[in-house]
Amino acid sequence: MPLIRRLPKRGFSNAQHTTTYIPVNVSDLDRFEEGSVVDLLALQAAGLANGNSDGVKILGQGELSKKLTVKAQAFSGTAKAKIEGAGGSCEVTPLSKEKKVDSNAA
Repeated sequence: MPLIRRLPKRGFSNAQHTTTYIPVNVSDLDRFEEGSVVDLLALQAAGLANGNSDGVKILGQGELSKKLTVKAQAFSGTAKAKIEGAGGSCEVTPLSKEKKVDSNAA
């Protein structure tokens, strides 16, 4: 049998380098009070950003009727336009990508 068929087939996986976001729609932000600052902690307290990810991305589905200051890791173009159209502001915060340390490693 040829050598190439006897060697194990392994490849490169780019999965460890991907960025995962928790999606939050603009219509979900309408539950916050007028003029409040909406960040990751406020979204988690409201139950909108639960799970393991690198950050939150605000998507543009729905309407916003309140002036809010939204701090997130990413915004879609329509979400940014809707938030600023309602008189609010969008602030991009850096990703919280931390290397996880295995506690079982000696």
